[in-house]
Amino acid sequence: MIPRYNRPAIQSIWSDENKFKIWTEIECLIAEKLSELGEIPNKAAEDIRKKAKFNIDEIKEIEKETKHDVVAYINNVSTYIGENSKYFHFGVTSSDIIDTGFSYQLKQTAEIITEQLKKLINNLKQKSIEHKYTFMIGRSHGVHAEQISFGLKMGSFYFEFLRNLKRLEIAKEEISICSISGPVGTYNSIDPRIEEHVAKKLNLKTEDISTQVIPRDRHAFYFATLGIIASSIERLVIEIRHLQRTEILEVEEFFSSGQKGSSAMPHKRNPILSENLTGLARYIRSATVPTMENIALWHERDISHSSVERILAPDINIAMDFALNRLSNIIENLIVYPENMEKNLNSLGGLHKSQDILKALIKKGLSRQEAYLNVQSLCTKAWNTKEKFIELLLKDNKINEFLSEKEIKKLLTNDDIKDSIDWIYKNKFKI
Repeated sequence: MIPRYNRPAIQSIWSDENKFKIWTEIECLIAEKLSELGEIPNKAAEDIRKKAKFNIDEIKEIEKETKHDVVAYINNVSTYIGENSKYFHFGVTSSDIIDTGFSYQLKQTAEIITEQLKKLINNLKQKSIEHKYTFMIGRSHGVHAEQISFGLKMGSFYFEFLRNLKRLEIAKEEISICSISGPVGTYNSIDPRIEEHVAKKLNLKTEDISTQVIPRDRHAFYFATLGIIASSIERLVIEIRHLQRTEILEVEEFFSSGQKGSSAMPHKRNPILSENLTGLARYIRSATVPTMENIALWHERDISHSSVERILAPDINIAMDFALNRLSNIIENLIVYPENMEKNLNSLGGLHKSQDILKALIKKGLSRQEAYLNVQSLCTKAWNTKEKFIELLLKDNKINEFLSEKEIKKLLTNDDIKDSIDWIYKNKFKI
């Protein structure tokens, strides 16, 4: 991931320093349990815990010869441990360390992403409550439909990201796995109690049955979850982009002092943050297919998944952390224009209330078909002539046979939706 999208906390998780630190802790825990079980001398475990350290530059130099990163790591650490280094990495295979370490990194990452999600959810809830009665036009197919409130629109996203939070919590549990079962996963070279000990110390679960690697369906589920979250991000920012269009301008991204929208056009105030997140969402979703394809490894293992994960895992997680943080700030600082919402809502003179007129005519005795045709005829005229819908209703003889001027005007007010909105907030938000 390019530095532009790196945030320090999550970047550090995917650093070589953190990876080797985790590997070293796993190896120390293995040695301590081996010592407890009488498999290696107590002094060896003590030396490993006390003396085990690494030098990243030295590891890279060794790897040039070994062509194996774990062997390079073991050789480097062994130089610091000394005589008892023969008990370092005792009875385990590379995948035991790599996969358990990878799981721990994903768990660390999921915890940060979880906090970002919670922050976004809170901002969406606050915006929803703030604009509970900020009425605006609802749009289907991009066309005026019926009225809603901006608070209700934000509430929809609030609950969507609540679902995403639940999905991520499940995905974190799915990936928080320790697997230390030796070559081909039989525990023939390593006591299962070693795995249990390491898992407990790292707050991980043990794999049910591994091969030589943790089954990649777990990883696919995690990255598929990130893909769903990315799609939710895109849905929200596309909404903002549409509502910021000049001819609509119901909301707008915060535009800071000194910010520039265009190198050529000084007037431009573009939704660049939302556009950026649209692109990042596409990128995050791109991880879904290769992580699904990583599930089908040959027999007990191959390394076709390795190159994918080395590139994809850090970058996708870093991108998700950045995207959620940016989106949370967008929502928190979003500029809302209630006056423009009201203007757009009433721009067609009550046309969005056509169903209310339809229902009223049916209640007065007209058949649904006749009532529909009469109302649709006036709606079409409003579209074609740009006359206000209310004006057409008030002077239509057929309509006036059934509805008085007072009734028509009452039906075209926007206050009647308050009761239904109150019901939604009481029963869904529980407020």
